[in-house]
Amino acid sequence: MTLKRILGTLALLLTPALAFAHPGHGDNGLMAGISHPIGGLDHLLAMVAVGLWAAQQQGAARWALPCTFVGTMLIGGVLGFAGLNLPALESGIAASVLALGLAVALAVRPPLSLAVAATALFALFHGVAHGLELPDMSSPWTYAAGFVAA
Repeated sequence: MTLKRILGTLALLLTPALAFAHPGHGDNGLMAGISHPIGGLDHLLAMVAVGLWAAQQQGAARWALPCTFVGTMLIGGVLGFAGLNLPALESGIAASVLALGLAVALAVRPPLSLAVAATALFALFHGVAHGLELPDMSSPWTYAAGFVAA
């Protein structure tokens, strides 16, 4: 095996650790809510993928997918504020990034109901993660406004 392949393999093995990267939450409220999805590569990739996937669709799906993602993410955030933790939360987030990336790469155009259901499921995982990571001394509602705005 060449050095290039060894280094490439090591890089791929280390890549999943990026999904757990949620840089500091030194900000409170609105700014913490904005910085969480932007600073967490897993959340950023999912948001971009939903937008790209929606752009590949026709008709109502162009708006339905992003609106579903944001709305369900907010519901998930409220559930996270209440302490709900989904099983395999980080794995679900990683799977959502992979599935959305594949949907974009393959330009998948499922029926609207299936696309909305998949988007909602993925957004629920992201929202619960946001809610569970509410910084101390932050208002849940200003934090939620921040991650919804992001």
